[in-house]
Amino acid sequence: MTLDPHRLLRELFDVAIEAAHPRDTLPPHLPADRSGRAIVIGAGKAAAAMAQAIEACWEGELHGLVVTRYGHGAPCSRIEVVEAAHPVPDDAGERVARRVLELVSGLKDTDKVVFLLSGGGSSLLALPAEGITLADKQAINKALLRSGAAIDEMNCVRKHLSAIKGGRLARACWPASLYTYAISDVPGDQPTVIASGPTVADPTTSADALAILTRYAIDVPTNVRAWLEDPRSETLKPGDPYLSRSHFQLIATPQQSLEAVAAYAREAGLTPLILGDLEGESREVAKVHAGIARQIVLHGQPIAMPCVILSGGETTVTVRGNGRGGRNAEFLLSLTENLAGMPGVYALAGDTDGIDGSEDNAGAIMTPESHARGEALGLDAAAELANNNGYGYFARLDSLVVTGPTRTNVNDFRAIIVLPR
Repeated sequence: MTLDPHRLLRELFDVAIEAAHPRDTLPPHLPADRSGRAIVIGAGKAAAAMAQAIEACWEGELHGLVVTRYGHGAPCSRIEVVEAAHPVPDDAGERVARRVLELVSGLKDTDKVVFLLSGGGSSLLALPAEGITLADKQAINKALLRSGAAIDEMNCVRKHLSAIKGGRLARACWPASLYTYAISDVPGDQPTVIASGPTVADPTTSADALAILTRYAIDVPTNVRAWLEDPRSETLKPGDPYLSRSHFQLIATPQQSLEAVAAYAREAGLTPLILGDLEGESREVAKVHAGIARQIVLHGQPIAMPCVILSGGETTVTVRGNGRGGRNAEFLLSLTENLAGMPGVYALAGDTDGIDGSEDNAGAIMTPESHARGEALGLDAAAELANNNGYGYFARLDSLVVTGPTRTNVNDFRAIIVLPR
């Protein structure tokens, strides 16, 4: 069998991204009658591309406002695109959130609102609750990002510190009809977790948020604690009348991307093994992947070579070192350490939005030579991992994957190709 595993890994990553791009995934879900007037709002890393997609196929009057991450914008003629900070919110995100609420206030039951939602919306649509400052939210957000908290835990806290998330945007739109079209970037595709669920019911409570902050030993200022202990901090719950005219539709999911990649891999002659959406510490998830790859190489189980192991989801990193690197670089560095150059094993880990955490790369690629090349450069994989320096390690190997903003986001993508020796 003749193939270039390095090139094939990049092709698989491209397939995962394209399978989730709004230009193709949004139009089939829009109403058949697109001649009416609609107010369009949106938030997330894919918001600008989603706005472009609806402008291209909507025949009636459109106007509105969406917010996306810096550098992820796209030109639109009828919908304004604003950029703000991610993953830690800034004042641009706060200003645009206020403008969004103003845009949908005072609507009638004959009005129609289209909400374009994707991952990243939690920080991009940042409007602190009463008595809480943007600085408070920034500090707590930074602490959560370093703590190793899972995405649903982070978003539980974000919802209860917000004036717009946890169903509150739907309340602001009432009594207009509200249609949310969402690209999922969370394991399980739960609407209440995607960008902290601005237009859906939230089953979590303010007490849950406080418990999460306590669990991760995050300092809670007096005003924040007072708010979370105030009944007014509670989000909208299932059955709330303000949600009765709110409709939610997923247009792209991580599983769809994994299935598209699996089909492409079969055509290339590889047997795919889809592990699905995964959570957990990046370095620990990598150990599991390494164990599966090793079992395939040594025993031909659970599938025979040539094959590819595929997974998605959102892992976490508990930051203890001073290095550079997102969760995908951390995963791949741990994989490199655990496999130590096992022949025939090649891997790519990357974020489908094109940005691994807050770095300028989407991810990186590992080959059977990576471990030895690192040692030749004086790099100790275990020491680099202890310093959370995945970016630095793969930058030295010239193995970073740089795509730039993809303007979609179904979160992480991992592919491990296992070939016969």
